[in-house]
Amino acid sequence: MEKSAQLAVVVPTRNHALVELPPSVAKYVEAGLHGAENTKRGYAADLRSFQDFCEHHNLVHLPADVTTVAAYVSQLADRGLKLATIRRHVAAISKLHQLAGQPSPTNHEALSVVLDGVARVVGKRQRQAPAFTVAELKQAIRAMDITTPTGLRDRALLLLGFAGAFRRSELVALNVEDIELTRQALVIHLRRSKTNQYGYEEDKAVFYAPSADYCPVRAVQEWMECLDRTSGPLFTRMSRGNTQRPAQPGKARLSDQSVNDLVQLHLGPAYTAHSLRASFVTVAVEAGQSNKAIKNQTKQKTDAMIERYARLDDVKRFNAAQNLGL
Repeated sequence: MEKSAQLAVVVPTRNHALVELPPSVAKYVEAGLHGAENTKRGYAADLRSFQDFCEHHNLVHLPADVTTVAAYVSQLADRGLKLATIRRHVAAISKLHQLAGQPSPTNHEALSVVLDGVARVVGKRQRQAPAFTVAELKQAIRAMDITTPTGLRDRALLLLGFAGAFRRSELVALNVEDIELTRQALVIHLRRSKTNQYGYEEDKAVFYAPSADYCPVRAVQEWMECLDRTSGPLFTRMSRGNTQRPAQPGKARLSDQSVNDLVQLHLGPAYTAHSLRASFVTVAVEAGQSNKAIKNQTKQKTDAMIERYARLDDVKRFNAAQNLGL
């Protein structure tokens, strides 16, 4: 029997052994090794930074020694990078070695000790995105000029982002065709998210509010009427307006940074796009919602993540001492 002209696929495994697989599985190997597009782009930038560091210090970046990675991590920490960013750089180095079939220095116990130390030092100065209250959100909505398309868009984005516990990457990825209006709620069909890299369909439900002024369902409906189309990006950039005609919806999708800018524009510089999600969790916990109900909207996998997201550190508002029966 003639051998296939295609080459077999050689795959590095977790224990660094090389396994030869038939060429028919090549596309799945490629997807499994490289991961999501956003992850690939982020890793590419991180690896350029690591390679520049190694070249500057005359160090080998592949395969890298654990002392090299430890020195790089220390430099990132000294530059004031966030702990999550530093961990992403380490993950990129690990992926580089996995793709090359090389043992990864990131698995070394010595590096774990360094990372623990960085977490203690950097973690102390790291500030989480604060949560706003429902009253603050309503105040921001009242201040918007919803007679303009820009006001309609911003109101819809803030109310949907909060009520749906959305990440900003999820908000900007939404398309008009992902929105389904039912009698009970607005159902959003998520095609992919940070915790759903395999494209399983996930739904979020956003419900009508008693007041039309703050109703996320009505806000999204009015914005979609302004868009006047049945497909394409849900949240778009606006064209330049003038004194005769206000800015109109464009065709280009909003960026992640744009969502952050809009949150700060309307709610204040203390908040970020992540505050939309953190505020949902905090308000839901304060209202006595179960972890299961919260996770059904946030799509978080563990109760520990809810504890991490909830901003319940105000000792005057969240304290069992006020209900002791004295």
